Amino acid sequence: MTRPGQCVVLPADPVLGHPEQEVVARLWRRRQAKTGWLYLVGLPSYQDLEDGGVEAAEYRAWVRAPDHVRPVDGVDYDQVATEHLEPPPQSVVREVLGDHRPSGWVMAKVREGRGPARGVLHAPDCEEAPQGAPLLDAEHALYRDGPAV
Repeated sequence: MTRPGQCVVLPADPVLGHPEQEVVARLWRRRQAKTGWLYLVGLPSYQDLEDGGVEAAEYRAWVRAPDHVRPVDGVDYDQVATEHLEPPPQSVVREVLGDHRPSGWVMAKVREGRGPARGVLHAPDCEEAPQGAPLLDAEHALYRDGPAV
């Protein structure tokens, strides 16, 4: 299988005075990470031989997309080995309640300022929950501007 080309952005070198450069490299794999996509590219290079000669070689490295790679116009990437992140496991609450109850919390302010007793947490579908309040996850609900009781 022929490996599709991928445009790799090489960093600028201020010491040598070189600007950022683009080189077409081979694309070996794509991997979805929590921080975005990573691409395993093979950059053209050279290597020394034992007899003192030099031959063409390939240097492989994982680079971050889109910061360090760009697609090449007209190239089909459908055949590139691609690893997707597994979806996170379903929470026990969501598993038990299904989609009947929204996950998260909303805060009803009791008084201004910081510290305890300044607000009350409600489930989003609670009739006492303030309408239009932002949905908070547990950590933000408990520590938004100080603990809420």
